[in-house]
Amino acid sequence: MATLSSALRAVDAAGTPGRPQRKPGPWGALRAHPVGALGIFLLALFALNALFADFIAPFDPVETNFDNILTPPNETHWFGTDHFGRDVLSRVIHGGRTALFIGFIAATVSSGIGLTLGVASAYIGGTFDLLMQRVVDLFLAFPGIVLALAMISVFGTSLPHVILIITIVQIPATVRITRAAALAIRETTYIDAAKALGYGAARIILRHVAPNIMGVFLVVVTGKVAQAILLEASLSYLGLGVQDPQPAWGLMLRNGADQFIESAFWVPFYPGMAITITVLSCCFFGDSLRDALDPRLRRE
Repeated sequence: MATLSSALRAVDAAGTPGRPQRKPGPWGALRAHPVGALGIFLLALFALNALFADFIAPFDPVETNFDNILTPPNETHWFGTDHFGRDVLSRVIHGGRTALFIGFIAATVSSGIGLTLGVASAYIGGTFDLLMQRVVDLFLAFPGIVLALAMISVFGTSLPHVILIITIVQIPATVRITRAAALAIRETTYIDAAKALGYGAARIILRHVAPNIMGVFLVVVTGKVAQAILLEASLSYLGLGVQDPQPAWGLMLRNGADQFIESAFWVPFYPGMAITITVLSCCFFGDSLRDALDPRLRRE
């Protein structure tokens, strides 16, 4: 009787036999995570601000006004002005355009290259995989900021070079992550069946391996956006990224944190908050996206 009762309880928990349970889709899973929805909303808000910065910003972000140097926040300058009399709010809005542009371009390109190399390394294997992973280990042996500083000394500090450097720095970790996911797919029976049917390597990779690691890939992209924004802000803070007078959050921190943290706190405070909120939004969105795309987590 005890065994029968246990079986009935298991059937009841699993649902009616022959009638599979309806599982929530990805958007339903996202709605179940309000923190992820908050991350999406904040990212969309920053993206809209960046897209329409020329219309939203109340002042020219590079225009100086020496009559309004270090003006506290007021009804005219909501975030105050900096040591050149430039409106901090306008520079924060335009700095978001710089940060998101660099972040999305670097993350998308590095993730695409990393996906290609990682899947190829996992599927081809052998000597190619061994050499690829030793190159990846060589890059990963250095912290990202150290590797970026070394490359900046070679390439220079222009905006295209900053994007190129951040892209190169992010590729090795993406290769390692996508390779691990592709290795698990490579050992499945449907890959063996595709090989038995005579499918070529390119067809198997494009139609069977790559689509099945898209969930991991999308989560990696969101994380890389946050990392790219932080790396760009770090380089600009050191004076090796975006150069003045172009607005950038890291550059605004550099110009305000050392000199005005006590006398004019608003100069470094608002760009620092913009960096923090944007990076946290990417992390929140990435976590919710992982939960939405992972069927095991959706079942839970």
